[in-house]
Amino acid sequence: VIRAKVVGKKLMKDGPFGTMRYTVKQMKMYRGFQIMPHVQYIYTEASESLCGVKLEVNKYQYLITGRVYEGKVYTGLCNWYEKWDRLTLSQRKGLNHRYHLGCGCKIRPCYYLPCFATSKYECIWTDMLSNFGHSGYQAKHYACIQRVEGYCSWYRGWAPPDKTIINATDP
Repeated sequence: VIRAKVVGKKLMKDGPFGTMRYTVKQMKMYRGFQIMPHVQYIYTEASESLCGVKLEVNKYQYLITGRVYEGKVYTGLCNWYEKWDRLTLSQRKGLNHRYHLGCGCKIRPCYYLPCFATSKYECIWTDMLSNFGHSGYQAKHYACIQRVEGYCSWYRGWAPPDKTIINATDP
């Protein structure tokens, strides 16, 4: 998970449809230090129809998530990527202070009601009921974190999470 500005791109001729290699200037790394301490290139499929992402060169800073495979960072439409200035304050705060508290949690999307968590380590993501993707209210303003008691739940706020109280109105 990095914040980066795209400074170049090159179509690589590997594979049947090609791969786009974006050269990035890494501003900050939020996760993945152990695997790759610095990211210089991000790879994605050349075609959007194959889940490749289109990033603009020398225009925006992006939040980019992905996976490392054989020493290269790959991203695609199934990963979270967004222009940095489109992130909400809650999302920015989550990147710096909250999301790491949810590494032991699993987010289970809810596509239709009723939805139930199958373990104490799950948060039910209800944005899929009204919005498809990362653009819903829950994704913009909440973080799934693991509480001291061991269970996972949604949290919204600026202060450190209250260890004993859950707001029943939260999703």
